[in-house]
Amino acid sequence: MSTDQDLITIPAKWDFDYRYFAGKTASRFFAEIRDNRRIMGTRSAKSGRVLVPARSFSDADYAPTTDWVETGPGGVLEVFTIIGTKFPGLPDPPFVLGYVTLDGADTAILNYVSGIDLSDLNTAAHTLMKQPRVTAVFKEAREGRITDFHFELEQPR
Repeated sequence: MSTDQDLITIPAKWDFDYRYFAGKTASRFFAEIRDNRRIMGTRSAKSGRVLVPARSFSDADYAPTTDWVETGPGGVLEVFTIIGTKFPGLPDPPFVLGYVTLDGADTAILNYVSGIDLSDLNTAAHTLMKQPRVTAVFKEAREGRITDFHFELEQPR
């Protein structure tokens, strides 16, 4: 049995180039974001659940997906974390990363969330824990990547 004195930390840095083969379903998912500024899901043939990001089969019942369904652009912030580390392609810290269930979807998608004052992290966290509504905001120049959009807090009316 290990004790605290036996535990070690091994520092490492990953920096490598790679190509991701998206396949048929993910390719359409990213092309819809790039070309049409919309987030599409796929429907499970067995349960009828709409999966976002789109998948070729359901992660819950392993049934193939059939129809394509437009979701959002609004949704609910389900879970979040406030990030304090710089990541390439994302905003400078602190920023919010969260899972959002878009209108018309049954699963959540991860992206960063803007539109919240992070000068007081406790106040921001209290606001975000209320599961506020958000809206997808698309970049003008899109490349077919998940970073082509982010979520922004909807302002109370």
